[in-house]
Amino acid sequence: MSVTQPQVLLVEDEPAQREVLAYNLEAEGMAVQRAENGEEALLLVAENTPDLVILDWMMPLMSGIEVCRQLKTREDTRHIPIIMLSARSEEVDTVRGLETGADDYIVKPYSMRELMARVRTQLRRTRPAASGRALTYEDITLDPERHRVSRAEQEVKLGPTEYRLLVTLLEKPGRVLSRDQLLDHVWGRNIYVDTRTVDVHIARLRKALTKHGGSDPIRTIRGAGYALG
Repeated sequence: MSVTQPQVLLVEDEPAQREVLAYNLEAEGMAVQRAENGEEALLLVAENTPDLVILDWMMPLMSGIEVCRQLKTREDTRHIPIIMLSARSEEVDTVRGLETGADDYIVKPYSMRELMARVRTQLRRTRPAASGRALTYEDITLDPERHRVSRAEQEVKLGPTEYRLLVTLLEKPGRVLSRDQLLDHVWGRNIYVDTRTVDVHIARLRKALTKHGGSDPIRTIRGAGYALG
């Protein structure tokens, strides 16, 4: 019942640098999507919301600054942490990047160890279960270290898929997640599963969470998906 992989969108127009970064991110246990320009990056975000974006400033077609601005002004993507990479080392450039909405700014050339540390720091905000932190919502508690779930201090028995579904919902309480988003986060991008499968496992999760009493904590948003609370 492992926690689902953090999903990182890597936006870098230099092929060699992109592959080196992707290799190191995947070695850290992350699922990496690659984009070579800003327009492609925005399309990929629209298809599947990542947990983190690593974004090069200087790119063809659309600059990293413009990609960052667009993501941070949209309600559905403003929560995604963005690490900006740039050869611009002047203070005014750093300030501009951060004021545009970047959550962190790293000047090239950089230490890969430092970049990975900053990636982990940002992911702790959006994927706390991946760092071993317990997740709670009202009377529901999930302990990823021991793979245990309880509600009102009574243990809840879950299958592997229901466990991963609950992790995903607990990490984003209140946010509506579409069936496609849940498929990507829980089953993975490269596995074909019918969206109706999500409904089946949500029903099983609901049954397990309400077995000992208590109201159903999962909302169904018609035509949109599901949300916790």
